[in-house]
Amino acid sequence: MNIPIKARVYKVAIGVAIFIGAALYATTVAYGPRVEEPHTPIVISESVIAPAEQLGKAYAAVAAHIKPAVVSVYSEKMVKMQEFPFPFDDKFFEQFFGNAAPRQPKQYSVPQRGMGSGMILDQEGHILTNYHVVSDVDEIKVQLADKRSYNAKVIGSDSKTDVAIIKIIGDIPANLPSVQLGDSDLLEDGHLVMAIGAPFGLTQTVTHGIISAKGRSDVGVAAYEDFLQTDAPINPGNSGGPLVNMRGEVIGMNSAIATGGAQLGGEGQSAGVGFAIPSNMIKALLPTLIKGGQITRGMMGIIIQDLDEDLAKNFHVPNNKGALVSQVAKDSPAEKAGIKSGDVIVKFGNTEVTNTRQLRNLVAATPPGNSVKLKVIRNGTERVLSVTIAKVAAETTEFARGRNNAMNQLASIGLSVSSLTPELAQQFNLQEETGVLISGVEEGSAASAANLQVGDLILEANREPVSKIEDLQSILSKARKQVLLLIKRKGSSIFVVIRLR
Repeated sequence: MNIPIKARVYKVAIGVAIFIGAALYATTVAYGPRVEEPHTPIVISESVIAPAEQLGKAYAAVAAHIKPAVVSVYSEKMVKMQEFPFPFDDKFFEQFFGNAAPRQPKQYSVPQRGMGSGMILDQEGHILTNYHVVSDVDEIKVQLADKRSYNAKVIGSDSKTDVAIIKIIGDIPANLPSVQLGDSDLLEDGHLVMAIGAPFGLTQTVTHGIISAKGRSDVGVAAYEDFLQTDAPINPGNSGGPLVNMRGEVIGMNSAIATGGAQLGGEGQSAGVGFAIPSNMIKALLPTLIKGGQITRGMMGIIIQDLDEDLAKNFHVPNNKGALVSQVAKDSPAEKAGIKSGDVIVKFGNTEVTNTRQLRNLVAATPPGNSVKLKVIRNGTERVLSVTIAKVAAETTEFARGRNNAMNQLASIGLSVSSLTPELAQQFNLQEETGVLISGVEEGSAASAANLQVGDLILEANREPVSKIEDLQSILSKARKQVLLLIKRKGSSIFVVIRLR
């Protein structure tokens, strides 16, 4: 059936109208105004947030307690500078200009400024800080928490531990707040701590973290190191400020930072590894430093090194704890007490010895003249000896650092040796010595891995004296799995174990 054209047009028009209407309705629904559903706020259970709020209150209480006793330490030193120098002296110019010759450059001084932190110790105005903050400066000023400033001077210092005491000059402010030094020996890894100071000059800054480790040495900041390691952010300006426990007691003094490959001691920025001097080490120094006295340290006259698995087996020690004596000085307290090379010191007084760093600090902290019982292991047998501690000579170090690097899983010896002639003895500063000189070390060999070096003098092999090459060859021919060498290097003797093929 044929539909008239007019009717078909009407149908098409009606269809288009319906389509457009549907589209408009859909658009209105999609983009038109909406009625929001009522929002129900999320409520965190009080039992969940209560511990965090309580911890925050604890941090705030500790900070409020300790901050008034923390000061900022400003130092200034006048450094001499010189104008850009002429390449010629006055006489050179006089031949051209006579007395009107230009003069040589003049010197002038410019101030060099530094900043650190400190903590008030008592009502007399004594302030504890780092030696490196106030050493070799012309002027010191301290700013209290309330912004009052005072001049100060160094009363006592000990560069070997990086500790100094300064004192406010003139009228001492009344009712000075002071810190309380706690017992750093009670700390355990993981304990919460807070650091207060002036990082980058931002005074009265509080950061927090944990004790990451104890007994850190070889940091390179001081001669005697027994640092607490913390991840509490410490930056330049924090030096001399307190590290406190959650009781508000000072258990350390912030002193150095590791900067992810940069030098330690205050350069760069915090990398989550900071170091603080333990409060117990500081407390031992305070009575002397506050009086302006000099710190005297004890010595026994020995050189020691840490044990590794091979050394422990050779010296019949049940574990790697203790300090192996590699050299005993002539006429020293150790020699008089009967200590011998090869003894392993496992107890000093009532303290078990775990490593050389600990023994070194124990001896140094013992007043000269005191007698101390030592427990040593000699050839697998325990002995008790009594040593009278002597005073260490000024500007000397009694112990050498351990040099027992990379001595495990050795494959071969790789040594070249020579008889010790007078010429070689003079070249390597080995006068009046006998032994066999190491003249070559093969790269990648057991000797290289054991850190043997050209110029080392072999004194013993497997506890037998070596005076000529034949002695060494004879001893090596009898050795099966390993050989124990006693060598001398730069005036110090050390033991080295080498595994044989």
